[in-house]
Amino acid sequence: MFPPTSAAVPLLFGSVAIGVSAAILAWRARPNPGAMPLVWLLAGQSWWSTCIVFSLSAGTAAEAVFWTRVGWVGVMTVPVAWILFSLEYTGRDEYLTRRNVALLAVIPALTVALALTEEYHGLLYVREVGVTARGSVLVEQGGIWYVVAAGYTYLLAVLGIVPILGLLSSGATAFRGQSAALIVGVVTPWATNVLYNLGAFPNVGIDPTPIAFAISGVAYLGAIDRFRMFGANPAPAWRAKQFLFDHIHEGVVVVDGHDTIVEMNRAAAETLEVDVKRAVGSRGTEMLPLSEPFRTDGERELLTVGTGSASRSYDVGVSELTDRHGGTLGYVFTLHDVTRYLQQQQRLKVLNRVLRHNIRTETNIIQGYAERTSGETAETITQRTARIVEISEKGRDAIDLFEDTVNDRGGTSLVGLLERSLDDARDAFPAVEFELEYPAEDAAVSEGLSVVLNNLIENAALHNDGEDRRVTVTAELDDDRARLRVVDNGPGIDDYELDVLNSGTETPLRHASGLGLWLVKWGTEVIDGSVTFESNDPTGTVVTATVPVRRRGVPDHNA
Repeated sequence: MFPPTSAAVPLLFGSVAIGVSAAILAWRARPNPGAMPLVWLLAGQSWWSTCIVFSLSAGTAAEAVFWTRVGWVGVMTVPVAWILFSLEYTGRDEYLTRRNVALLAVIPALTVALALTEEYHGLLYVREVGVTARGSVLVEQGGIWYVVAAGYTYLLAVLGIVPILGLLSSGATAFRGQSAALIVGVVTPWATNVLYNLGAFPNVGIDPTPIAFAISGVAYLGAIDRFRMFGANPAPAWRAKQFLFDHIHEGVVVVDGHDTIVEMNRAAAETLEVDVKRAVGSRGTEMLPLSEPFRTDGERELLTVGTGSASRSYDVGVSELTDRHGGTLGYVFTLHDVTRYLQQQQRLKVLNRVLRHNIRTETNIIQGYAERTSGETAETITQRTARIVEISEKGRDAIDLFEDTVNDRGGTSLVGLLERSLDDARDAFPAVEFELEYPAEDAAVSEGLSVVLNNLIENAALHNDGEDRRVTVTAELDDDRARLRVVDNGPGIDDYELDVLNSGTETPLRHASGLGLWLVKWGTEVIDGSVTFESNDPTGTVVTATVPVRRRGVPDHNA
């Protein structure tokens, strides 16, 4: 027992003073999450300590017993306030419903009632057992309900510590100081109380727990003032995770290692046309009828929901959830709506067929009839049909660009791509002198870059009508980007064409003369690159295309 001497009473006064100071700071931090529960916690601690002081100062046994009974109000306020603080402070306030709070308060309310009426039942007794040499009344507490109250208090303490420990072990350094101070603040008095109930302290008549509140009060003050507990609050982080999970546009289904659905967001429920509460607990393979068993190797499956024109297709991705030892906990399925993408792919296939076969067939027939005639009219028909074929080929290039880029996973050799484009250009434009300056090393780039480069070289060569026609292609690598420069000494690109290109769109009255430059612009954008146009000195154009590099050092540049 701590003798009620000059050593214990000042400490109790100190714990009250520190607790009240911390409570005032917490009160001023309203309405930050956790502020009000912390006020109640500190108020409960201070009330408990105050009652102990009055009990030690009591002149009669009845007075000492009375203050000990009344002190149970503070004793049972602390654990409830602590669990409320922990949940609210860490953003788990969805559990703080009126019903849950009322349930939490049942045992504390019964305990206080039993303490105030202990002479009628003895379930929780508070009785005088002697008087010290200094005249203070010794009070003993016990009974079956005392054990229940103590166990309930310890349980809430542990449950409240768990979310705080999660912050302490997280990567968010801003919350570690706060969390450490809070744990010190709650563990110190509870550990003291446990040791007291286990008889670890000499029996001197008072519970030393309120004295430990002096340490916890200092810890709470440090958390509030030194570590800015209410200035950098973790509550939004937890709620944000829940919000993102519930409101993300993609459907998400979480399945455990036994193929049981354990979580599902709203988007997934709407996609699968199920109720979330009923779906949780169902078998994942039944709820997600994939054509093949799900895999986690990066390959994706298509899930079709509905029939006919109302059906929708979803790209199903699977990610494995593992524990810290690498063991499988379950899987996360994501459902990405690809209906519009698939519809667009179907339209592109139809357009590709029309451009690849139908137009060429029709123009061949027209040219055949034109060859039966002669003169300027026949020549005009032949030129115009050739132009139609050229435009259709550009249209096919556009379709190939989008399809190749989507399906291009590994990339292609930059050096190989440059050499192929230059070889084709030399065959198509034998009167033009081509020069290629290689990069310092090879790298993998998107196959879509070939459409960009072919059109840049063709544009530089086709419209160059001078006597000394030259086109120089230079490639260099800079960090994770490849920079290609195509320089010619032709007449240069018309400003009107570049203005239309920079505007990003066309109108019936304002449009470019062809698709070549559009393919350059679309191609660089599709592969996350950019392109710039500058005038060459004294004549010509310098076009610079900057595109990302997949990886460096591709050994086979013919790939």
